[in-house]
Amino acid sequence: MSVSSNKPTLAAGRNQPAVLRGIGLFALLAGLLFLIGKVIGVAPQLDVRVGAALTGGAIAAAATALGTLPVLFAQNYSQRTYDAILGFGGGVMLGATAFSLIVPALDAARAGGASDMVSSLTVGIGVIAGALLILVLDKVISHRSGALADKNHGSSSLKHAWIFVGAVALHNVPEGLAIGVAFAGPDLSGARSLATAISIQDVPEGLVVALALRTVGYGRCASAALGAASGLVEPMAAVFGVVMISLATQLLPFGLALAAGAMLFVIVHSVIPESQRNGHGTAASIALTLGFTLMTVLDTALG
Repeated sequence: MSVSSNKPTLAAGRNQPAVLRGIGLFALLAGLLFLIGKVIGVAPQLDVRVGAALTGGAIAAAATALGTLPVLFAQNYSQRTYDAILGFGGGVMLGATAFSLIVPALDAARAGGASDMVSSLTVGIGVIAGALLILVLDKVISHRSGALADKNHGSSSLKHAWIFVGAVALHNVPEGLAIGVAFAGPDLSGARSLATAISIQDVPEGLVVALALRTVGYGRCASAALGAASGLVEPMAAVFGVVMISLATQLLPFGLALAAGAMLFVIVHSVIPESQRNGHGTAASIALTLGFTLMTVLDTALG
């Protein structure tokens, strides 16, 4: 999908008065600030790990919303810049998957008395299970999103846009779960690093969703609002993850590995291909390497 040359093909929102766009922007930002404020206000009343996971998920959702804001103010975007940002986010997430999920999963298994072989097998099975779970969900959401687009508009470009929006919203679920599972573990510093990495990667994701809708004719405010909404699942998934692991602490190694597998599949299946598909593979690959290196330093030297 080209975000620099495609023109909106539908009339939706094209002639929307500037005052309505301003009202829509204000309402969007006010609503998000209200929700984030509520989350931060409620968090201290909960179990410390549940509260931390909820806050981390809310910040990630806010980062997704932040990424949509450029759509409200600009007409054209550099595809190279967009691909590089997406590649950088993928690299950050790759580093977080390795050092904030897989390594802690191995440590948690060993701390529970498992041998090195059993620990490795547990984590390996968890990684594969997480990848398979997202593969199945991806097939389901792609089929349903495509059917919805065909039913409502019959446009192949719109169908592609909604499939991509569905895919991004879908893989926000394992991101939220990863935050929750990480905060359920003993390494709160590593959990914060993971939440930070996810938030960084969510900024270009919000832009991805908003641009996908903008390029097929949705108005600026509608595109930004739907892009922001795609991240709201993360706080809920984060709470579910931390509660699930807290109720069954022996599931922690497998849970961390499951989240790692889900994240790894999303990176390889969605983020990297999207950053490479428009002819700027070198810029995206360099950015990915830089993102991975940065996250490695943050997670191992400063974490």
